[in-house]
Amino acid sequence: EIAERAEFGKGTIYNYFPDGKEALFLTLLAELVIGGLHTVITSSFPDPDELTTPAGARTAFRRFIDSMIQRHHSDDDVLLMFMKEGHRTDFDQDNMAVLAEHFNGVFDALVVPIEQAIASGALRPIPARPVAHLLMGNIRGYLMSELDARCDPSTTVHKAPYGTPDAAADFITTVLFDGLLAPDAA
Repeated sequence: EIAERAEFGKGTIYNYFPDGKEALFLTLLAELVIGGLHTVITSSFPDPDELTTPAGARTAFRRFIDSMIQRHHSDDDVLLMFMKEGHRTDFDQDNMAVLAEHFNGVFDALVVPIEQAIASGALRPIPARPVAHLLMGNIRGYLMSELDARCDPSTTVHKAPYGTPDAAADFITTVLFDGLLAPDAA
């Protein structure tokens, strides 16, 4: 697809990536996905003072969740490519190390606002990195479900029950910030 858009032969693209498809994949991942995730994180938490109250933290993290979902909806082809091709890196230690390094940087960036909210008392004093993984895991789960439903609309197994990306952001925020227990059960 890249070669076709650039209007040259498929083999020519590998002149720029002598290490093959994996190198191309990792380069695209770094530029299209990781860079975009960092942008979403930094733009979602522009005011550290917002993270000093529970309501402000909820608003900021809701904005982050919504921005992540919207970003991936605007880049469906990129998301689909990485979901389809990402498994290829699982069998190469060097590629896995590169991926881990990239994603650790994303989690490091997300830990910052979580730690700010914890330090100010807006969030419970729990380890920030697992919270970052929980947030990203829930967003990824939603995106995978949406992607499955769009790739095969005839299936009812993978249809996300959220309706819209905005409703999905509300749902994820509610579950993460309010939990599963009924208010009087807490």
